[in-house]
Amino acid sequence: MCTRYFSTSLLLFAIIFHSCLHHQVASDDPLIGTSRETLEIIIGGGGSQAPAPCTDNEYCTPPPPPPPCPPPPPPCKFQTASGCFENARLAKAHDVIQKFKKRIQVDANSIKYTKTWQGTNVCKYKGFKCEKRPDVKEKAVAAVDFNGAKFAGRGGSLPLDGFIDGLDDIAIFHANSNNFTGTIPFRVSKIKYLYELDLSNNNLVGDFPVRVLGATNLTFLDLRFNSIKGVLPPQVFKLDLDVLFVNNNKFQQRLPDNLGNTPVLYLTFANNNFTGPIPPSIGRAPNLLEVLFLNNQLQGCLPYEIGNLCKATVFDVGSNKLTGPIPYSFGCLKKIEILNLANNEFYGEVPEIICQLSKLENFSLSNNYFTVVGPACRDLIKKKKLDVRNNCIFDLPSQRSKAECDAFFFRKQYCERPESFYWVPCIKGGYSHSNSAEKSDQGSTASVPSARTYSTLIPHRL
Repeated sequence: MCTRYFSTSLLLFAIIFHSCLHHQVASDDPLIGTSRETLEIIIGGGGSQAPAPCTDNEYCTPPPPPPPCPPPPPPCKFQTASGCFENARLAKAHDVIQKFKKRIQVDANSIKYTKTWQGTNVCKYKGFKCEKRPDVKEKAVAAVDFNGAKFAGRGGSLPLDGFIDGLDDIAIFHANSNNFTGTIPFRVSKIKYLYELDLSNNNLVGDFPVRVLGATNLTFLDLRFNSIKGVLPPQVFKLDLDVLFVNNNKFQQRLPDNLGNTPVLYLTFANNNFTGPIPPSIGRAPNLLEVLFLNNQLQGCLPYEIGNLCKATVFDVGSNKLTGPIPYSFGCLKKIEILNLANNEFYGEVPEIICQLSKLENFSLSNNYFTVVGPACRDLIKKKKLDVRNNCIFDLPSQRSKAECDAFFFRKQYCERPESFYWVPCIKGGYSHSNSAEKSDQGSTASVPSARTYSTLIPHRL
């Protein structure tokens, strides 16, 4: 009986004590409540309502993945003090260009180029182009295009040394209309793939740069409008060139006898001081399309071998001291469009065989001593294709005086091989006073002259 009473009393005490304790805690801390909401606020760490958990009928979007790490920079293939390069060739070209940059006078023209010559990607520099060098399959500076850049040097000197010969991989170097000085460096001959060299309209001096003779792959050589003097070496005509422009310099010599060995298509010797006769070997030049000898000091008579230039479209020997009759072989120049013999001392009849050439559009014989023109030539005069002013053709207007003509013919005239003036190599038998050389070509139609070489007489890029 006592034991049961004690147990009942102990249970009642525990209930009362637990209630008091719970009430005390709740009343002592106002942030703590008895509700589930209060507990969630405390667990959630703030007053905002925690998001409701997903139910089985809802789709929960996973959190986005972290952004990928940027790729590591590619390993440097060729490191120098100047930076990182793709290969040693580009690294060397960079250093050569930077040294050259320091030589250039800073002005409005040069800054257009040099402002881009920064960083290690030389292939994006203005004036430079890169390609794979064929023998090693590596990217390299393959071309320089400074045409019209008008670069000048600090202090008036802008040598090519250390620049062109430092770019070992170039195939093309075009620098028309700048102010390069001095001469062409020796090591140019060592540039294996140099095909085109244009240094026209600069300030080059001295003798012909024999260094270029070692650049045996050259096909284009343009040295016009400089101050190169002396002689043109015969070895030049052994180069496998398509183009040879040396006009407007100071060459003073006889034309080399091996002139006809050249394979060139376009040849300009104009505006120099070449002397002596045109060598007969010219008739062996197999590819010659246009040749300009005008405004020199050439003497003697025209060789009949010129008639062998069956591909020629332009032949100009104006303003020299040439003499003699026009060879009948000129009637074999089936493709000739421009033929200029003006301002010389030619004489005799104008061969009809020439005036019947179907493609001839401009035939200039003014300021000579011709005496006879036939019907075909008179027809060209009416069409304003033939100019015979200031000759000795007295039934035509604008001729020399009789006294002037008599004085000329009073002097003894002499040409070697006089019989050769009637040789016509393109017809059967090779000898004729007739017009038979033209019979096979009567169906051809005339074309407008398309001469390229005359543009070389202007000092700008072609």
